[in-house]
Amino acid sequence: MNPKMQSVDLNADLGEGYGPYKMGDDLAMLDIVSSANVACGFHAGDPNIMAATFQAAAKRGVAIGAHPGFADLANFGRRKLPVSPAEIERIVAYQVGAACAVAALAGHRITYVKAHGALGNMAEQDEGISRAIARGIKAADPALKSLAIAATWSEHGARAEGLDVACEIFADRAYQPNGTLRPRDLPGAVLHDADAISQRIIAMLQEQAIIAIDGTRIPTRIDSICLHGDTQGAVVIAATLKLALQQHGYAIASFAGARPQVQA
Repeated sequence: MNPKMQSVDLNADLGEGYGPYKMGDDLAMLDIVSSANVACGFHAGDPNIMAATFQAAAKRGVAIGAHPGFADLANFGRRKLPVSPAEIERIVAYQVGAACAVAALAGHRITYVKAHGALGNMAEQDEGISRAIARGIKAADPALKSLAIAATWSEHGARAEGLDVACEIFADRAYQPNGTLRPRDLPGAVLHDADAISQRIIAMLQEQAIIAIDGTRIPTRIDSICLHGDTQGAVVIAATLKLALQQHGYAIASFAGARPQVQA
């Protein structure tokens, strides 16, 4: 993010139900965020949920991205799987291609890709995996942007493969001192206090740095802030953060070019 522009994106992981099963309040989140990362059917989601989410996003001027993960419905894509870089390229290209087709059918357009769960976490620390994800994205559409975890291989690998990259930080997740996300099985990994989350994100934006759990600062560009739709209290967290950002002079606008949302 360019601090002079006083603009930042809010993104959320949505469309994560399956068949009759629903997760989170997607419509409420779409009224708040400026970008929606939509599950592509491997870790969650299906064609009907994808289409409905894309249509709802289009009505609200919210940008949409494909959110590919591991084919592991039972574990919501949050279990690391032993797959090769070539397999990762294929599963990413497959899901992104499907998402682009369903989005076109729904009257919207995919403009970026963000890796989900364990796939995204593995890309943080592994150059080969991050570059394989990027190659899968390029195979589907080289014009797509990569929404990458800031200051990690997730970002650097995508850049090395020639993708246009947007850097994201996480509102409801804690960071390790090395700048990677704190694993979910460790205490304090997932954050729930909406006011504390907002204060922390404002500080990160003002400092242009990730603030780790021990206070370590990792300088980074910040284009987008992630909210998880399945986090307890997600809608309250999102609404509180959006209001705090606007009160500090930030307009909410997608890095991918959707209609900006500004305070009335």
